[in-house]
Amino acid sequence: MNEGLQMVVEALRGAMGDGRYTTRQMEDMLDSFFGYRCPDDLSRSLNKLRLMGLICGEVDREQACWVWWVEKKKDDQSE
Repeated sequence: MNEGLQMVVEALRGAMGDGRYTTRQMEDMLDSFFGYRCPDDLSRSLNKLRLMGLICGEVDREQACWVWWVEKKKDDQSE
């Protein structure tokens, strides 16, 4: 993984922890943690990261939206 993407994933991991968040919650989180709102469609950007295998996401049928999370690092899963 290139260094820039690695930094993005680490930043998301730090902000998200073990939680699962809707796209709307992600927008608010990015704004509060980093003072930044994605200039593109955030769901599109998150989906690109998901397709690359860098984050996880699925449709939550009850909430009728996408839910996103970051898997623990492989070395963290042994804890």
